Amino acid sequence: MKKVAIVGMGTTKFKARWVDKTYFELAFDAAKMGMEDAGLGREEIDCAVYGIYNDFFQRQYQPDAFVHDYLGLGLKPMVRVNSGGATGGTALRIGYSEIASGLYDVCLVLGVEKCADCYNYELQTATPEVLRAILYTADMTYDNPAGRTAASGFALAVIAHKEKYGNPTEEQMAKVSVKNHFNATKNPIAQSPQVITVEDVLKSRKIVEPFKFYDNCLYTEGSSAVILASEEMAREITDRPVWITGVGASADYVMPGNRPNIHTFESSRVAARKAFQMGGIQDPLKELDLAELHDAFTGTEIMAYEDCFFCEEGQGGDLIDNGTVMPDGELPVNLSGGLIGCGHAVGATGIMQTYEVALHLRGEAGERQLKNARRGLVQSIGGTLCTWTVCLVLEREE
Repeated sequence: MKKVAIVGMGTTKFKARWVDKTYFELAFDAAKMGMEDAGLGREEIDCAVYGIYNDFFQRQYQPDAFVHDYLGLGLKPMVRVNSGGATGGTALRIGYSEIASGLYDVCLVLGVEKCADCYNYELQTATPEVLRAILYTADMTYDNPAGRTAASGFALAVIAHKEKYGNPTEEQMAKVSVKNHFNATKNPIAQSPQVITVEDVLKSRKIVEPFKFYDNCLYTEGSSAVILASEEMAREITDRPVWITGVGASADYVMPGNRPNIHTFESSRVAARKAFQMGGIQDPLKELDLAELHDAFTGTEIMAYEDCFFCEEGQGGDLIDNGTVMPDGELPVNLSGGLIGCGHAVGATGIMQTYEVALHLRGEAGERQLKNARRGLVQSIGGTLCTWTVCLVLEREE
């Protein structure tokens, strides 16, 4: 296989609603930033992979065709992927494969989402329509009629974990929310930069047991892009490549009843293990400098500490209590603000997370820059109770 590097990247701001932009205009903005960052034009892009989660969000079946057209990439090969919240990570995995296989030398990987176009004018909010669109991800025979939501689904896993190990506690989950909202205050693209307290989180309205309002991410509109290149091309394009040295992926049984347990996310454990094996990592806590983990809910970030082997199973709550995952801790997690602070533009999220880690590895993260960052992890999960996981290990040039 060929070595694969990130040679360019860009992202729009993540906002509750881009009133003045279509989804393909947002995609154009991110792609333009990525191409300018790499010093490339459209003619030098060999292929494209698009991460677009929900047709209802865009109010358009096959929205990737319209993005491809608007970017002026007609007649170049492209493919769209959709794996729920893991869509962005999956797009990167497919883009990596396009280059590593030797099929192409330069690949644009782009995610975009415009969820608030599902607007309910009678209620003057997009929320009911967005949740209805997401509900189609659930099983249409049993889960959908019962009103299963993303929050209620992931809550089952968090409750099962707490029943087995006694954590995460509500206070530990609140600390994750405080951390990620604060981290977002240093991220200029973030949707929800806030300085809040543990008490603020605990007193916020209940969404579904055990999640309160501040334990949940907000759905977001935005677009993120990464340009991947083979080693030979990367050497010509940039003197600051960020290498993808580990890739792991897994898809679990979608029906929770078919899994041996739901107190861990086995797809995350499999994907992380494969990425670490490929990247030559034996002790993630010691060998990683930072991580962007999928924190759609505070409890799932704590579970991710364990599923990515930062600690033993059942000890995830300790890492937020003892400060390990804080900005000044041994392994900072979600310096971007994560999904909770930065936002969850579903198809773009995993690409935004990769953009964040690469920024630190290039020394370009501004006020939130982690000193001497050399290696980072991206975890992208999605689907019912974490059906899909993609993990990527990124390293800077020595």
